[in-house]
Amino acid sequence: VQLVESGGGLVQPGGSLRLSCAASGFTFSTSWMNWVRQAPGKGHEWVSTITSSGRNTYYADSVKGRFTISRDNAKNTLYLQMNSLKSEDTALYYCARVVRGIYEYDYRGQGTQVTVSS
Repeated sequence: VQLVESGGGLVQPGGSLRLSCAASGFTFSTSWMNWVRQAPGKGHEWVSTITSSGRNTYYADSVKGRFTISRDNAKNTLYLQMNSLKSEDTALYYCARVVRGIYEYDYRGQGTQVTVSS
C-alpha cells in the first residue's frame, strides 16, 4: 500500500487549496478513504471520509461547508478541496485507507503541510 499526498503549501486566511492523494498497491476503487490532519502539538484529527463509490461523504464539524472530499477511481486519486481556510486549519494532512467504520484506518501517507497565515 502506498499513499502519496501533494498540494499543500502556504495560503492566506480565506484562501483555497486542493490536496491530492495518489494511491497504489491496493484496490482503490473498493476502499473507503479518509483525510486526517495533525496540527502542531496536537493529536490526529479526523477530517473527512468518502465511500468507495464516492456517493457518500462525511465531514468533521470543523470543516463542514468549507472542505469537499472527492475521488477519481479511474486515476486512483483522492482529493480534498479546501476553501475559506482559517489559521486553525494549519496542519499536516494525511490521506488514509479506512479499515473500519469511518474513522479507523490501517495505512496512511507521509502527509502534506498546509499553513494558513497572513
